[in-house]
Amino acid sequence: MDQEIDCRFGATVRQAIDGNCQHWNQAPETALALVLLLDQFPRHIWRGEAAAYGGDRQALELSLLAEERGWLQQEQQRSRRQFWLMPRLHSEDLDVQTQALSLFAQWTDPRTHALALRHREIIRRFGRFPHRNVALKRNSTPDELQHLQQRRSAQSAR
Repeated sequence: MDQEIDCRFGATVRQAIDGNCQHWNQAPETALALVLLLDQFPRHIWRGEAAAYGGDRQALELSLLAEERGWLQQEQQRSRRQFWLMPRLHSEDLDVQTQALSLFAQWTDPRTHALALRHREIIRRFGRFPHRNVALKRNSTPDELQHLQQRRSAQSAR
C-alpha cells in the first residue's frame, strides 16, 4: 500500500508539502483531499523517516480551518470527519490534543475517541510521541524506552 500511494500520489504530496496546493483550501472537498495529502500519505510514503511528519503543521492548520468554516460540523460522513480531525490526533502539542477530545467525542466513533484519549495521555506524559524519536533523531529517555518496549510487547501479543 505504501508503494502504491507513493506511485499514485507522491508527486502531489511533495507539491502539497512545498506549499504549492494552498488554493485547495477554498472548498471542503479539496481541502479535505489536501489534509490527506499532508497528514496521511506522507506517513505511508516516508514510513519511519522524518519526512513522514513534514506536512503535519499545514494539515493541522487545515483541520482548524475546517472547524472555523463549519466544514467539520456540516460533514455527513463520519469517516470524513475523522480525517478532518486526524491532524489533531497527530499533534505533539498538548493543548491541541486536549482541545480536540470533545471533537473526537462528538464527531467520531467511540474507538477513535478512545485512541484520541490514549494519544493525549502519551503527549501529557512525554511531551511528544516516543515512537517518532528514531526518525526525528531525538534521544529517548529511559521512561520513553520502557514505554516503547511495553508497546512492542503488546503488539507482538496480538
